[in-house]
Amino acid sequence: MNLSFFDQFASPCLLGIPLILLATLFPALLLPTPNNRWITNRLSTLQLWLLHLITKQLVMPLNKTGHKWALILTSLMVLLLTINLLGLLPYTFTPTTQLSMNMALAFPLWLATLLTGLRNQPSMSLGHLLPEGTPTLLVPALIMIETTSLLIRPLALGVRLTANLTAGHLLIQLISTATTVLLPIMPTVSILTALILFLLTILEVAVAMIQAYVFVLLLSLYLQENI
Repeated sequence: MNLSFFDQFASPCLLGIPLILLATLFPALLLPTPNNRWITNRLSTLQLWLLHLITKQLVMPLNKTGHKWALILTSLMVLLLTINLLGLLPYTFTPTTQLSMNMALAFPLWLATLLTGLRNQPSMSLGHLLPEGTPTLLVPALIMIETTSLLIRPLALGVRLTANLTAGHLLIQLISTATTVLLPIMPTVSILTALILFLLTILEVAVAMIQAYVFVLLLSLYLQENI
């Protein structure tokens, strides 16, 4: 029983071929395709409004130099948002519960922001490792601590997203299993458990959106430090 709870996090395979790439790209097919007209229907209008809102929130902390990253950040936000929300549907697989995928998204983008800072302003980027006015005796230790905190950023991004989504999926499965098991034995308790499950599902929808936003927002803040 305990092992079956984690089967939902196993990457699905068909004829030995992993389907995680298909699960990652499929949500993009659900988005309406734009055409030459400005406004086609209410769905396209809603999509444009959401994209404008997301882009505005992500670009707000950045200066004009960082606005060229708007397309990458907005695309990443939409990708994570759709994957996280569609992963809450029954009998679906959520690729963002895999640490390998989250690290594959976090590490290259974090490294790109770091290399951007080292190329454009190397003195200021390296200056973050040693705050001004540090006592001489603390310089080696402080450099090691700041370097460690800098290198751990992509790991924190990936682990945060993975842990939050994994915990939410496990809670939903545990409570839904308890609801079905208690239904023939204690119907009243089962109804209360179903109510808790409904509230938890609403909470997980909010968590899925918040975690996608936090992931991309932290990347934009790392970018702002280096430009």
